[in-house]
Amino acid sequence: MRGRVTEADAADSLGGPYVQRFTVEYDYPVYFTEGVFQASNLTLREALSRREPVRVQRFLPVVEQALLHLRPDLAAAILSYADAHAEALELASPPISLPGGEGAKNGQRAVRRLQHRLLELGIDRHSSVVAIGGGALLDMVGFVAATVHRGVRLIRVPTTVLAQDDSGIGVKNGVNAFGIKNFLGTFAPPFAVINDFDLLGTLPDRDRRAGYAEAVKVALIRDAAFFCWLEQAADRLAAFEPSAVTYLIRRCAELHMRHIAFGGDPFETGSARPLDFGHWAAHKLESLSRHALRHGEAVAIGVALDSRYSAQCGLLPAHCAERVCRLLERLGFRLWHAGLARRNRDGRLKIFDGLREFREHLGGDLTVTMLADIGKGMEVHAVDEGGMARAITWLNHRDAAR
Repeated sequence: MRGRVTEADAADSLGGPYVQRFTVEYDYPVYFTEGVFQASNLTLREALSRREPVRVQRFLPVVEQALLHLRPDLAAAILSYADAHAEALELASPPISLPGGEGAKNGQRAVRRLQHRLLELGIDRHSSVVAIGGGALLDMVGFVAATVHRGVRLIRVPTTVLAQDDSGIGVKNGVNAFGIKNFLGTFAPPFAVINDFDLLGTLPDRDRRAGYAEAVKVALIRDAAFFCWLEQAADRLAAFEPSAVTYLIRRCAELHMRHIAFGGDPFETGSARPLDFGHWAAHKLESLSRHALRHGEAVAIGVALDSRYSAQCGLLPAHCAERVCRLLERLGFRLWHAGLARRNRDGRLKIFDGLREFREHLGGDLTVTMLADIGKGMEVHAVDEGGMARAITWLNHRDAAR
């Protein structure tokens, strides 16, 4: 950085640039609790007040519609919680109810409506939006919070296994646009995250199971011991034993948070995205299935596919790829969808459009994670479509034999 600019310097149009450099420190807590909206539970109050404990905190709850149908007492519980802590909290409005699921992220109408509602309620940069729902709702509400006033405080209360162990604890928000998943979005760390295990009890089995795929993924690229635990606990997890599920969520969350803090690129300015192992295919499969596949179900297929491809390339021992597929199947996943076999008019498999979209999302250079071993990911910069097609055929034959 240059020192003080003189008159002579200013007159010199060929003078060098003034280089600006600064560091911004981010921090946010991830709480693990039960019964977050019970008056005796101080977690939400603590999360809202953590930076300004003596000021009354204004907050707006946004709740997924399906959750309100499953928990008809939830809206009243939120109102009662605010009343019980009126000396510290101010409710900006009764809870706003919005649709969840991937449809919540499609189109701009819901985004604009919620942005306008925040304007009407006078939500400012010292207010908080409390988003309560699954990953898709959290993504959309997070995008709104990040774009109103260039960023209002967001507290996430994830209500699915997938959101509690993966997307809800990260720093990304986004909505789908122009047929591309998460084409519009922001990197905006939340103000806090609250994982309430009680809220998982309302989930259908399919949605609870879907979150397991992200746990398998992060174990494969980061923690062999965790993968072994998943194998040992697979039957308990398949039966949704509470102690096993809560440990899975907490360990998976720890691994994700460690990557964000120490992975060196939390805002993905480079081309590597190791936490997206298996996702180039998963994202495309979601759209090819018209979102009939849950995100976690698509991730399970993508992880199995890339594990098999890694073995075919000689990167991963073949028996390890078999272990991956066997674990996913024991957890209840089917490792095939007809979308894998769909072709464009030129005969090319449509799933390979996911590689192009992944490359564009990364800035033009392809970097995907494959496996060198259980617990050890490695970056590759090219994918052989012929080899990947053989891996797809292998999955198809495996599925047909079951």
